[in-house]
Amino acid sequence: MSSIDFKAFENTSSVKPSVLAGLGSEHPGASPSNVTVEAKQMVFYEGDPADYVYEVVSGTVKLYKLLADGRRQITGFFFPGDLIGVGLHDTHTHSAEAVIATQLRKYSRSRLQAAMNQNPVISRQMFGLAADELAAAQDQLLLLGRKSPIEKVASFLLKLSERNCDRGEAPSPIYLPMARSDIADYLGLTTETVSRTFSRLRRERAIRLLESHLVELVDMDRLECYADGSESEYGDDYMHRAA
Repeated sequence: MSSIDFKAFENTSSVKPSVLAGLGSEHPGASPSNVTVEAKQMVFYEGDPADYVYEVVSGTVKLYKLLADGRRQITGFFFPGDLIGVGLHDTHTHSAEAVIATQLRKYSRSRLQAAMNQNPVISRQMFGLAADELAAAQDQLLLLGRKSPIEKVASFLLKLSERNCDRGEAPSPIYLPMARSDIADYLGLTTETVSRTFSRLRRERAIRLLESHLVELVDMDRLECYADGSESEYGDDYMHRAA
């Protein structure tokens, strides 16, 4: 029996200090407004004026681009404490959609820019976020271009585990509120391939599917070997016992 408190993952608020915490009290004109977005509703569309920066308070948001042939490429999932819409362009370069019911704080970009000009601490924090986004984009290119399906899924699961640790949480279980089709569009796979890969990892006892969209990472070593492309370390004997 699992002793996990599943309710702790429902509408979880950020456990890390907000980058913009205290901005309203120090710069009254930059105070945020709160926004509630239901599941599958848009936060903004690609090409919309980028007048606001959004902070996820609870829920999950996916960022994506539509290709010319109608296909969708999801470029990221954003969880409590993450900021959306941080960039230098006057219009949004991606579309943002709520995966589940989501609460956001909405900050005026012009007022945020003024606060950054006045407060070097805020400016450094925002620069750090931009650097993190660039690093994430580089990781995504590697994920899409050079890894096999099992490597992609294992890397995805471990990345979410790292996010847990960054937020002061246990590395497992991880929260997966998104559909398999969303994961497929993020990893550049088909939905069927993602489902088969999850089934394989479950059969091999590398993961365990729990309630409330939670996935327990049972065998971290195995997942790390898959993510690194070292699955040959697990031979036929292991596969036979896992089956």
